[in-house]
Amino acid sequence: MCRIRFAIFAILLGFCTAADIANADEAEAWTALHAGRHVALMRHTDAPGGAGDPPGFRVDDCATQRNLSVKGRADAARIGARLRSEGIAVERILSSPWCRCMDTATLLQLGSVEAEQTFGNVVVLSGQRESLIADARAVIDKWTGSGTLLVVTHGANIQALTGISPASGEIVVVRKRSGGGSEAVGRLILD
Repeated sequence: MCRIRFAIFAILLGFCTAADIANADEAEAWTALHAGRHVALMRHTDAPGGAGDPPGFRVDDCATQRNLSVKGRADAARIGARLRSEGIAVERILSSPWCRCMDTATLLQLGSVEAEQTFGNVVVLSGQRESLIADARAVIDKWTGSGTLLVVTHGANIQALTGISPASGEIVVVRKRSGGGSEAVGRLILD
């Protein structure tokens, strides 16, 4: 009986610890975004259909790609409204040229969106993966704006850059390290 109580206590403690870590990550992410000078890497919102795109897709033709669902479109609008209500100063928005990323970035309604090839899907462009990630790191490392650089991209790209596999619509906030490179400072899941 004592072992069962201990096991239940350990499980509950684990849930509390995980919740505390998630809350700390969220608090640090908001603090960083309010401070500016950080980069927010956002995975596009819900786009059903698995990973990648259908065979024969073309980046210049949204009809051939996985696109945002109704939920994904609504989520993007809601996330943008939340960032605006929090007073986050988004100074520049870059996006993967894939339609689900460009649509997410546009639906946020935080400013004009620039397509940036280096944030293209590293799964689909696996032959260019290393150069895309190196170029993406360079964009992050060169950010010197007073506000936030928001990058809407793919989950695999964010994972390659930070080691974090984000959920759809999740934001991973990163900062430059004094010795070079960047590190994640927090995560936001705004559902």
